[in-house]
Amino acid sequence: MPAAIAARVDAPQVPRTLSLEITYGCNLVCGHCYAESAPGLGHGTMSLGDWYALIDLAASVGVARVQLIGGEAALHPDLPALVRHALGANLGVEVYTNLTFVTDTLWEVYGLPGVSVATSYYSPEPAAHDQATGRRGSHAKTRANIVKAVELGLTLRVAVIETASEADAAAAEAELRVLGVTRVGRDRVRSFGRAAAGAPDPAGLCGHCGTTRAAILPDGKLVPCGMGRWLSGGNVRDTPLDQLLAGEQWRTALAAVPAPRAACKPDDDSCKPKLDGGDCPPAEQQACQPDWNRR
Repeated sequence: MPAAIAARVDAPQVPRTLSLEITYGCNLVCGHCYAESAPGLGHGTMSLGDWYALIDLAASVGVARVQLIGGEAALHPDLPALVRHALGANLGVEVYTNLTFVTDTLWEVYGLPGVSVATSYYSPEPAAHDQATGRRGSHAKTRANIVKAVELGLTLRVAVIETASEADAAAAEAELRVLGVTRVGRDRVRSFGRAAAGAPDPAGLCGHCGTTRAAILPDGKLVPCGMGRWLSGGNVRDTPLDQLLAGEQWRTALAAVPAPRAACKPDDDSCKPKLDGGDCPPAEQQACQPDWNRR
């Protein structure tokens, strides 16, 4: 076992960021979705009380921030309450959303101190973007709300996912910067979920899964990250998070994650570049101080 893997297995860390997948449902049907989200799939078995308890425990054991994601997080009726509860626990909050559905209440929530917003963008060409999302008109909605988020001064980052060509992704990044987005990352489609050609391959993971971050799925399952959702470390509905992070099942899951490479993870072609040089969307985190989640 490589030394980097042995170190994280022998002494598991409390992840700095905990991704909370609060719903399976999504209003888009992206052909590359690692979670295989779709309309009508529901919000899973975690109740609002379950999420509250998890957030409180996560804060008490050293988690610094949570990311609320889906599916499409904005479709969960309790998203505003979850954001406010996490802020009340002194956690930084990021909401990862496709920005096609934003109510006045959500704009208010996205503008709260300590909250940031992240989204994905596929192409400056509406037809290419809509082809990636499987929904006509999604480009217009997402682009318009990116513009509004910039105008409102929200803390925003955008991940450009290369679904067509490198040139198209470069054009998308250039457009976003013209629109005023200052944090733009790039990544390729990874072979998980709908984009998988067969059984999931751990080599497609960034290598930081389970150390700097972990994820909780809508059914309460603890996994190293949303893309590594087959690597279960147990379920927070059955066992408290802190006990799971110290458990043998979690160590086994961590052992299956490849060691990160010194350059880009999992390979040089996947770095286009990343915000902190290593993570993959939606996991990108700003590595420098001040804390990027605090405004």
